[in-house]
Amino acid sequence: MGECVNLRMRKKPNLDIRLERCAEIMPEAPSELRGKWKENFGFDKICLEIGCGKGRFITETAKKDADTLFIGIEKEPGALVMAAEKVMEQKIPNVLFISADASLLSEIFEDGEVTGIYLNFSDPWPRKKQAKRRLTHGDFLALYDKALCDEGFIFFKTDNSKLFEFSLNSMLEYGLRLRNITFDLAGSGLDNVVTEYEERFMEQGMNIYRVEAYKV
Repeated sequence: MGECVNLRMRKKPNLDIRLERCAEIMPEAPSELRGKWKENFGFDKICLEIGCGKGRFITETAKKDADTLFIGIEKEPGALVMAAEKVMEQKIPNVLFISADASLLSEIFEDGEVTGIYLNFSDPWPRKKQAKRRLTHGDFLALYDKALCDEGFIFFKTDNSKLFEFSLNSMLEYGLRLRNITFDLAGSGLDNVVTEYEERFMEQGMNIYRVEAYKV
């Protein structure tokens, strides 16, 4: 996710058992809920965090907005179980988790079903030939665009200056409206929930970059 962190996680002990304990907040067949998330769970708005990691951001953000259903999407099971356990322990009623790749978004959410998407410290995929794997590449923006409602948003933050530059250009080329662009989030005065990675980067004196992108 960041420039200085090795994200290869060791397999967590008793992973299957721990995931089973969190099954009530991890829908087994999310594609069957396509178009029915609000109806099934009783919320008017849905926000996603794609790559939710260990869950600090989604848990703290959900506490601040109890009227929105937050869904964390995470491929790494070791991180996913830690995030789910946080929610279970704190009894946060408006958070669910999905183990899936972002490329499957259209299979899980109906067009216009999502209000907002958070991308926090996504993998920069630094090589030029890896550009299509970046979560702010135009191909992914097209997926988000379909899932988002009118005036839906994407909030993106990173410690990686090259990824940020790429993302700004990608979003502008796609036609998103950009707001609150900052190259120093800590000093910007903008409201911010600090992630685990972000805290580490800030302790090292690194700048955090952030942009809000809105569907036109």
